[in-house]
Amino acid sequence: MFIGIEIGGTKQQVGLGAGGGSLVSLGNEENLLKRTVVPSVGAAGIRAKIEAMLPELWERSGISPSAVKGIGIGFGGPFDDATGRTIKSHHIDGWDGFPLGEWAKSLLNVPVAIGNDADVAGLGEALFGAGRGVSPLFYITVGTGIGGGLILDGAIYRAVGRGAAEIGHLKVLDWSRAGTPMMIELEKIASGFAIGERAKELAIAGEAAGSLLLELVEGDASKITGTLVGRAAKKKDKFSRNVLKEATDALAEAICQMIALVCPRRIVIGGGVASNGDELFFDPLRAAVAERVFRPFADLTDIVPAKLAEEVVIHGAIGLAARRANG
Repeated sequence: MFIGIEIGGTKQQVGLGAGGGSLVSLGNEENLLKRTVVPSVGAAGIRAKIEAMLPELWERSGISPSAVKGIGIGFGGPFDDATGRTIKSHHIDGWDGFPLGEWAKSLLNVPVAIGNDADVAGLGEALFGAGRGVSPLFYITVGTGIGGGLILDGAIYRAVGRGAAEIGHLKVLDWSRAGTPMMIELEKIASGFAIGERAKELAIAGEAAGSLLLELVEGDASKITGTLVGRAAKKKDKFSRNVLKEATDALAEAICQMIALVCPRRIVIGGGVASNGDELFFDPLRAAVAERVFRPFADLTDIVPAKLAEEVVIHGAIGLAARRANG
């Protein structure tokens, strides 16, 4: 039995599994313990909350701690394989240079395997989800931020040990502002947070008059979020759909650059923004990629939604832990 832990920017989750693609039931049709991250508590507060979740995990699963053979962690930020230390979190203070491997080993004194959360999610989809049996596989999560993972023959590509495939930090041209377009990190234009901020900016500037989005926030543009933009877009709100199109266009540009370099067999996309579905997300994204992709590589890569939903990082972490424990 193995523990999977997700340490993200907005949520932290813990689950149990044997490494075969299913999680141990925790009762009430739940397979995970989930907590919302409160950024103000910092890294130390997050670790304390995870430690407090373990007794509940044993009680609800009926599993003894002695049955656990390893721990896998998906961490929301870059991680140094050589030192076992986190490099930083882009969302939570207090993670710079923290010995996460040592801390995790102190929980149960079992082998520990750690990876960036997008890498680990990609492994989960490759082993048990939409990328099963496919290689090369490129995984992208489009949520609060944007992360990527490259999976080759069922293994995470880690380059020289500090990560790779960081598509969210690839720079693309931002055509949405007036004047000369500028290069900007993909995450700053196409993530859920960026979508919300862009809609908010336009609404404050008076460009959302008559939009359903303003009705959803009762006229207070400061309350606009990326989730609400998606909700309004699903109800045919033109303003919200235009904001989403800016984001999917930027993502398509980054994907085309990635295909030119890597040419994966499949791209699996998960995260909250991807949950907007085919009409608002996948269909326009596929169309934009097909139009711009390097022609010799056209039709070699398909783009599909992730299958494992909120469990994806936990599945990947458990798979990573199982591999570490089994050599």
